[in-house]
Amino acid sequence: MEAEGVAKRRREVENRILEKVGQIISEIKSAKHVDQLICSLHSLALLLFPLDSSLILPTLDQRFKEQILSAKIPSANERKEWWQAFYRGRGAPFPTFARVLLLDAVSDWLACFPVSAKKLVYDVFFVNGLATEVVQALVPFLQYNGNGSVADVNAVQSNTERLLVLCLLENDGVLQIAREFGSSQLYEDFSNVQLQPLASRVAQIVASIPDKAQPKAPALLSSHSFFRQITFQLLHGAQERDKNLSDEESTSYNFELDGILLFTGETFSRICRRGASEVLLGELVSHVLGHIRSFLSSSIDSIMVDLLESDSGSQFWLKIMGAIKDPYAVERISEQLLRQLSIEHTTDTEAYWILWILFNRIFNNQPAVRSLFLDKFLLWKIFPFCCLRWIIQFAVFECPPVSNSLTKGRETYGLLDTTQHLMAVWSRQEFVQSAPMEQQAYVTAAIGLCMERISKEELDNSKDLMHSILQGVSFRLESPTYLIRKMASNIALVFSQVIDPKNPLYLDDNCSGETIDWEFGFTKPEKDTLSTHNHTEKHTDETKRLSTSQAEKDLNYSTNQGRGKSEKAGSKKLSQFKLLDPDEIIDPATLNYGSASDEDEDEAASENSDSSSDSSLQPYDLIDDDTDLKRKLTQLVDVVGALRKSDDADGVERALDVAENLVRASPGELTHIAGDLVRTLVQVRCSDLAVEGEEDTAEEKRQRALVALVVSCPFQSLESLNKLLYSPNVDTSQRIMILDVMSEAAQELADSKIMKPKHQSRALISTVSESQAWFLPSSIGPLGAGFWKEVSETGTLLNYSNRYERELPLKPGQIRKGKIRRWSVRSANVPENQLEWTKNKFHVYSAAFMLPAMEGFDKKRHGVDLLGRDFIVLGKLIYMLGVCMRCVSMHPEASALAPSLLDMLRSREICHHKEAYVRKAVLFAASSVLVSLHPSFVASALTEGNLEVSKGLEWVRTWALDVVESDTDRECYTMAMSCLQLHAEMALQASRVLESAESTLKPKSIGVSSNLSKATIKIPFSNFSNVEY
Repeated sequence: MEAEGVAKRRREVENRILEKVGQIISEIKSAKHVDQLICSLHSLALLLFPLDSSLILPTLDQRFKEQILSAKIPSANERKEWWQAFYRGRGAPFPTFARVLLLDAVSDWLACFPVSAKKLVYDVFFVNGLATEVVQALVPFLQYNGNGSVADVNAVQSNTERLLVLCLLENDGVLQIAREFGSSQLYEDFSNVQLQPLASRVAQIVASIPDKAQPKAPALLSSHSFFRQITFQLLHGAQERDKNLSDEESTSYNFELDGILLFTGETFSRICRRGASEVLLGELVSHVLGHIRSFLSSSIDSIMVDLLESDSGSQFWLKIMGAIKDPYAVERISEQLLRQLSIEHTTDTEAYWILWILFNRIFNNQPAVRSLFLDKFLLWKIFPFCCLRWIIQFAVFECPPVSNSLTKGRETYGLLDTTQHLMAVWSRQEFVQSAPMEQQAYVTAAIGLCMERISKEELDNSKDLMHSILQGVSFRLESPTYLIRKMASNIALVFSQVIDPKNPLYLDDNCSGETIDWEFGFTKPEKDTLSTHNHTEKHTDETKRLSTSQAEKDLNYSTNQGRGKSEKAGSKKLSQFKLLDPDEIIDPATLNYGSASDEDEDEAASENSDSSSDSSLQPYDLIDDDTDLKRKLTQLVDVVGALRKSDDADGVERALDVAENLVRASPGELTHIAGDLVRTLVQVRCSDLAVEGEEDTAEEKRQRALVALVVSCPFQSLESLNKLLYSPNVDTSQRIMILDVMSEAAQELADSKIMKPKHQSRALISTVSESQAWFLPSSIGPLGAGFWKEVSETGTLLNYSNRYERELPLKPGQIRKGKIRRWSVRSANVPENQLEWTKNKFHVYSAAFMLPAMEGFDKKRHGVDLLGRDFIVLGKLIYMLGVCMRCVSMHPEASALAPSLLDMLRSREICHHKEAYVRKAVLFAASSVLVSLHPSFVASALTEGNLEVSKGLEWVRTWALDVVESDTDRECYTMAMSCLQLHAEMALQASRVLESAESTLKPKSIGVSSNLSKATIKIPFSNFSNVEY
């Protein structure tokens, strides 16, 4: 009976409130004066809220004051019944009334409301109402467009924005919504399952406010500010509720906490979905970090678990992640949490307990979360090194750290399982070839940190772990990249320490000491706040950056290499041999040892000083006199003979000492013996014959001697080198040395300088046109100005922007000071204008360098497999061809050799090679082709219909674009971007040549090939996308 009476009473109140709302709406629409409207709203507000009516009396006329004072004030219980019926009763009285307030009242009367009246009888319906219903009524009007109504759209939108700021931000409306979901009185008939759809809908509406707000909306409604404030409300409100919670209230608090968590979890999910997880974590970390630090300052680790589980103030943190049902939001929150903690310089202990209080329950109960930490965060994401340590400590070791260092727990099954899983991926050759360098270093560090805590017994009990370790180390030791080899050496070292701690295995000289560098030279990000972190890149902004000089320690090439730069660190400078004088007579006997005369002078000085001292009477040591009896090598024939005596290490050493100088003396026998000397130098085993510790010195002497041979006698030397390159009788190191020698020799020939008489050239074809060539500056200038001369800039990168200079006459009153003297061994009778410097002798021999090496590269021979096992040799070969193209830049030979090289690079086995080392070499060679071709040749190829050239250049552009979009290697991406820039500049210069030719030959009728329409030059970043000829 009581229940029926309550239901009857509720229906009566609902009917009365509907009648009252209808009456007020009619009065609003028929009002003639603003005071009349204020009185009508006051009569309804008085039934719902406790008002101080005296505050609005001074703003009203006398006749309306009496109406306000005579209004009946209901009791507190009646007011509560009216409030419930108004906001939650049947018939939707509040949404209907709110629409009238937001449209009719705003358009006609709100601007006339006094401030006190607006607050007491207008804003009160939204500020003191049911926040869940208020936000659903307000947000749709943020995008109100009129719909044929006479309402002022701008006024409606701005008033809605004002009310949202007032209700949700200034009066903590979002926290009020969360408390309403946790209120047993409002939703006593609802379970969590029934509340879930409503909480999800309200959270979606709240999170959509920044997107729906107008561009001129208050700054508080911007995405960053709005999400930061509502996050602070939810977290701060939960903490304040925990502090004030007594033991008697703990039982009822469970229901309230579940409702608050339900809405908070949905709201956090929506914030993450809208890309504001950084803002969310900025607030969350500060609150949870303070909570954990308050426990650590007064507790010990052994009882931390019990304290946190039993503490009522920790219940919100223990359950909050479980309330977030969206897997994407869980992943984003956990990822951003780790990054924010690294920025805050959190200790290992603090980070562990933060991860534990937030994720321990769902980590143990939800397989998806467990997989997130053990698989995705260890294999496919890249975090700072400190974050990796925290992940392993929490998810793998599953115990708190001791003294802020990694500590192994009692249970080791998870450790072995995780290590085997990581090693199974790490040991695959595909992972070594395709994974980005940062990811490989990250996974290697994860494996190393896990293996450092594995015992020998556990390693013996594992199934395939030892086999995977050996396989992964073997694959990485074959890599040409130093950093990848260092990863292998670190894993091998920690593996050896597990097997036998007393005998560690050092594969790298840099690995020394007990501590292993698992960061591999990567640098940590310097960021103050997480809000500045941009996560839209391809994981390339992920925590660390690679040190290029260390990573490319053994690659010996880069995109910005100039023709005059040597790739071998510590090698002898070749510039001293670049000035050749054919009249100079050199005695080969004086070239045995460069410092022989200096040594004799020093010995003579020593003897004189000894004779003048009392100690000179001591007997001489005659043990080394037999070295003076050894015959000095003064002929190349003797050098060849000494090198072939592998049992005479001293003879081989003396032959290597004099070989380079004898070759550069260019004796008459050089042409006849060059081939035998090349073969002998290549086949000699310097590492076996040299003294321990001086192997590198002997190798450098041999390589310099070979470079001197190729420079001094190119054709004979290259014939032997090209035969040896694919010979089954040489190993991989010898093939690499041959290619290095050819690269250095090509650069030296390109930079050689000789002096010769200048030939007076005459124009073979006279021109009737007065216009000069397209590439020369204008001849306009002061009277007496000289002719333009091209100025070559030595030591700079090749480019299409040539520099020209000319002499200008002196200004009136100007005096030329000083004089120039030319010092030379030449006769002074030779006129100065009859001498010129000539550079680059390489173009004569370019075909001999390139064509034999390109022939048969794809054939698999005995001991030779460039497209498979010997990919390092293939990369060196392509790099050598690129160096040759740069050395022949702007010469006609470049035009003849470029199509063949491009055809080689276009083969799928090369341009899509699985090794990044080869792809980088291809990019370097393609860039070298673009640099070497003169724009006039490209233009002529287009006009003549040379499809081979145009297709090759178009392939360079499309392939470079494909590399930029899909290649996982960072340096390949960078080199491809540089290649695209070179291609754009080349296309621009070629188009200018065509325009110049069209303007010069415009009066004439010249037939053009029918294939011309198929040639296209694409120029990016211009007002037109294509230029077709």
